[in-house]
Amino acid sequence: MLVALPLLLAAFTVGRPQPLPPPTLPAAFDAQSTAELARELARDFPDRSPGSAGSLGAAQWFADQLRLYGLGTESDRFTARVPGRGRVALQNLVAVIPGPSSRAIVFMAHRDNTGEDQGTNDNASGTAALIELARAFAPVAGPSGSQATPAHTLVFVSTDGGAYGALGASRFAATSRYRNDAVAVVSLDAIAGNGFPRLVLAGDEPRSPAPVLVRTAATRILEESGDEPRRPGALAQLLDLGFPFTLGEQGSLIARGIPGITLTTGDERPAAPFAEEPLNVERLGEVGRAAQNLLGSLDAGIEIAQGTTSYVYLGRRLVRGWALELALFAALLPFLIATVDLFARCRRRRIPLGSAARSLRSRLGFWAYAGVLLLVGARLGLFPDAEPRPLPTHVAGALNPPAAGLAAVAVLLLGGWLVGRQRLLPQRPAAAEEALAGYTTALLALALLTLIVVATNPFALVFVLPSLYSWLWLPQTRTAPARVALLAGGLLGPALLVVSFARRYSLDFDAPWYLLSLVGVGYVPWLALAVGLAWLAIAAQLSALAVGRYAPYPDVRARTPRGPLRRTLATALHARSRAADKKNVAEAR
Repeated sequence: MLVALPLLLAAFTVGRPQPLPPPTLPAAFDAQSTAELARELARDFPDRSPGSAGSLGAAQWFADQLRLYGLGTESDRFTARVPGRGRVALQNLVAVIPGPSSRAIVFMAHRDNTGEDQGTNDNASGTAALIELARAFAPVAGPSGSQATPAHTLVFVSTDGGAYGALGASRFAATSRYRNDAVAVVSLDAIAGNGFPRLVLAGDEPRSPAPVLVRTAATRILEESGDEPRRPGALAQLLDLGFPFTLGEQGSLIARGIPGITLTTGDERPAAPFAEEPLNVERLGEVGRAAQNLLGSLDAGIEIAQGTTSYVYLGRRLVRGWALELALFAALLPFLIATVDLFARCRRRRIPLGSAARSLRSRLGFWAYAGVLLLVGARLGLFPDAEPRPLPTHVAGALNPPAAGLAAVAVLLLGGWLVGRQRLLPQRPAAAEEALAGYTTALLALALLTLIVVATNPFALVFVLPSLYSWLWLPQTRTAPARVALLAGGLLGPALLVVSFARRYSLDFDAPWYLLSLVGVGYVPWLALAVGLAWLAIAAQLSALAVGRYAPYPDVRARTPRGPLRRTLATALHARSRAADKKNVAEAR
């Protein structure tokens, strides 16, 4: 009943954004000449990876192409840590066409590639289209030197480092003098592939671009291609809000409150190395004309709503973010009520919770130790040396950690587990009241953890809710198979995140390590890791209860004189001594 009302409210607050009207003049986008430009860039500079000689040549080529039309460029030089390459000098090139309004419409495309192929589609096609769009506003050849004047200031940005975490777009979002005046940013990325046109909407924060911008872009693509552009499904968008991540250039812009989208024909899954995709000139023309019409709509239309918001886009309709947050929080309330009632029952029956709390504290200590090991490992090079940006999946170092460092962390982690388990080993079956205390303590800690999740990102509750409602039934379940099934059901939330990364980005079994690497480079905050480790500690206590291996933490009188560390060392030395004795006996025989 608590959840039904917010869901009903969400259903009645579904929005229907209206697109801006199309421009009065038809698009004059020349697909053939744009394709020739893309092939020229790919042929002359096949390796445009950051720091390469081809990268410098491609930057000069872009500036020369605009200079042919009387357009100058500004260079924004900066350095960044590129995965697998160290600190590299990069540069963004910016061409500005001033208009009466200082409000800016920004179109961008990254000109670099991975160097493993020529990148004719990804992203020479986007760079060539950027030149073609700017050419429409170039001074007309002749004595008059007249020029088409836009109503807004137009900014065309050729970014660097786009194939390595959208480094150039992140630089623009952080430092450009046009970022605060940008009403919309459109990124062109691999727009001449064989796939259907697609919109990329996710950001580095749980935010979404302005709905009017998204709907206008979708309508312009529909008019040119005859079909609605592809987009992530509702569940995928909800997961992106719960765990913000994107490989597109719009991500850092949305995170800073700048409405941005990416137009592409590429799939979410990164292309295989050395897979050179030929240009589809017809598709290039469709997306190019749609981009030109989108520019005209944005320039001639009324000002779109500034900033960013949160929602799930369903095509012609959208579900607003605040309604989703309300529904998720309402789904949390029954668990909180039941957990408080369970705690009150223990208080009425005078069931002590101290030993169970100390057992949970011991497990939290072990997982905190694991977090410290990861933090130290990140400082010592366990993860790639990179900016706090999404790691490119094509870089081997992003998925293959150094074996020696990983082995050292594994050994230290095993040692910590052997020490921590000494006082958690069951000496006898736990009594019913002791087991109830263990469940109550774990569920109370889980309730506190969910409140932290709500305070940081309410959309992340989508990963936590399965564990809340599966594990809430554990104290009332008597059979071991049923308890194991409920325990497994609580793992569905995090498993959904891992499977989503594995399938959407072709990571397969590397997905867990990739997610850890995002934490190691700083893209995902360490607070998220702390919440995840605390969740694992709670899951460990409930697992011990479910399989009958739970033991309350011994009180002072029941503890041995030696602490866990000394006991572990003594056990190891005793085992070594016994092995030596057996060897001596065998030699004597």
